[in-house]
Amino acid sequence: MKIVIINYGAGNIQSIKFAIKRLGYDAILSNDVAEIQNADKVIFPGVGEASSAMRKLRDSGLDKIIPNLKQPVLGICLGMQLMCRSSEEGNTAGLGIFDVDVVKFDASVKVPQIGWNQITNLKSPLFTGIKEKEHIYLVHSFYAPLCTETIAECSYGVDYSAALQKDNFYGTQFHPEKSSDVGEKILDNFLNM
Repeated sequence: MKIVIINYGAGNIQSIKFAIKRLGYDAILSNDVAEIQNADKVIFPGVGEASSAMRKLRDSGLDKIIPNLKQPVLGICLGMQLMCRSSEEGNTAGLGIFDVDVVKFDASVKVPQIGWNQITNLKSPLFTGIKEKEHIYLVHSFYAPLCTETIAECSYGVDYSAALQKDNFYGTQFHPEKSSDVGEKILDNFLNM
């Protein structure tokens, strides 16, 4: 199986690569269009600020490639947020895969949310073997509100989308590569789709 982690200069790519290695697979880091298009599975990571990350995608032409991929694609953290219509962070237009706009947590909670939280309302094969209220690891100040594409929820001052799915596109606000055994199981489920 050919697994490509998109390397566009805004990702937590090494920790994802190590997590995939622990599962017994090898992953390639690449921003090459043909290599991404020919992968069996694509992982779209993201760490940092939305507008600068989106600029890097546009500069490399990947903003046109990613929404048209046909194989399973997993966006992680900022990667998931960039797959949405837009983000309040930097007033950024997203890739428009998920039909929701990313917003900032309000002043009633401390931002960023850093640490462990529980996921609930699991609605996808991505969560096969995962129990309700399992703990996952998050670091974020912005979130995708609940929507028709929500496949898991978290609560932090407000209930929000911990994961999204539309067709072959999946996104997790949390970091599966940092979420211990639960996260590894979710990654394994994705790689076995």
